[in-house]
Amino acid sequence: MPTIKVVDIVPRAQSGDTNQDAEPNLAVNPENPREMVATAFTLDPLGGPFAPVFVSTDGGDTWVLTSVVPGEKGDFGTFDISVGFAAQGGRLYTGILNATTGDLEILRTEDITSPGAMEVLADVSTDLNPDQPWVVTAPAGADGGGRDVVYVGNNVLDRGAGSATATVSADAGTGSGGFTDVRLDQRPGAKSNGPPIRLAVHSDGTVYGAFESYSREVRDTADPAPAFFITLDVVVTRDDKGGLGQNAFEDLRDSVDGVVGQRVVSGRALEFKVHEATLGQERTGADLSIAVDPTNSNSVWVAWCDATGGLPTDYVLHVRHSADRGQTWTDAHADLIDAKNPSLAINSDGLVGLLYQQLANGQWSTVLELSADRFGTVERTVLHQAPGDVPKAKHIPYLGDYIRMLAIGRDFYGIFSGNNTPDRANFPVGVTYLRNANFTTRQLLSTDGVTRVPPSIDPFFFHRAS
Repeated sequence: MPTIKVVDIVPRAQSGDTNQDAEPNLAVNPENPREMVATAFTLDPLGGPFAPVFVSTDGGDTWVLTSVVPGEKGDFGTFDISVGFAAQGGRLYTGILNATTGDLEILRTEDITSPGAMEVLADVSTDLNPDQPWVVTAPAGADGGGRDVVYVGNNVLDRGAGSATATVSADAGTGSGGFTDVRLDQRPGAKSNGPPIRLAVHSDGTVYGAFESYSREVRDTADPAPAFFITLDVVVTRDDKGGLGQNAFEDLRDSVDGVVGQRVVSGRALEFKVHEATLGQERTGADLSIAVDPTNSNSVWVAWCDATGGLPTDYVLHVRHSADRGQTWTDAHADLIDAKNPSLAINSDGLVGLLYQQLANGQWSTVLELSADRFGTVERTVLHQAPGDVPKAKHIPYLGDYIRMLAIGRDFYGIFSGNNTPDRANFPVGVTYLRNANFTTRQLLSTDGVTRVPPSIDPFFFHRAS
């Protein structure tokens, strides 16, 4: 029978932490799934110049902080950060927005347990206003003969139309990596693109990209903070040769107008208030995920959120599926109201997983759904549930603009952030805390095991073993 474990990954040595450790990310070594790295908006405990990552070498049961990421600053540690292991060799790749310089950087380390700073392979100047790097690595079989093929989805905003970018290296494991930028959005009339640029790679070399193409973007001039009313298309592109040749990501064209990239939906409404909460204490507007079935590269899934009924309305999460390499799309899940942070993954049996966070009756729930029949029948597990007004937000995002789930073989691994109150009722499938906590009094405790610590936002790891 499948088993699920949930772990609050803040180490005991950081039991006094009250930071808002939001926007988590996760990498699992496909050669050795006991090795994994997690990230969040986490501060260096010693206040040094390098932000930390969480490292586990025992399958997620215990974690330590290692400060190896350049650009520590303020309440975030570093800004946006994502991670991915190479298919072979144990090398870790990291994409960050450096909190000191604002640059987008791609990093590499040969050894996740090394205390040395990660090596910078590529740098995109903050003058171009880059955003949200998302690291994906090619699985074995699509690695160019043992090379590390690495993709970093990102949104270089000051390029305007066509800002959605896939930064690709055919051999990131040697030298400086040789990264090349590919612009994904070639749609005429596009104003810009949404923050998330997501990629999914199959072992046969098929690579899918997903992005939001803004056909209308109106700034609310009455709002002193950035607030936009947007009309968007959700677009999927595809490359059949690993994204490494000429005319990369141009193998899928829209069935209506022939432009590169098939529109999954068109003309959807969205309100994006960059620095303002719009769903509980969280903002909305940057939610997107894509996954390809490892058993069949023709089968691809996408999930996104929009304001379906006009503005202002409920925020709605949608899931669609394509069985013909992204050319046609059908609804594959009932709409989820006031849900965000979708993350899709598919295991080696073709079992589809959807992870998301949903606000209902003032409470955030993190939910894992698994299905073998397009969500006709569902294994639904609530991993975490807690009041959405505790703790009070220190900054936006509150939980984060994304969470992440991966499938390695038959198993699912994931990470999310949430209220860390040590209350058994908040964890229907159970939980392990590494930091000091008293579940009888529902109180966090500092490193001395006595001093009370107020609730905050922590990253939680989970593993669903088949």
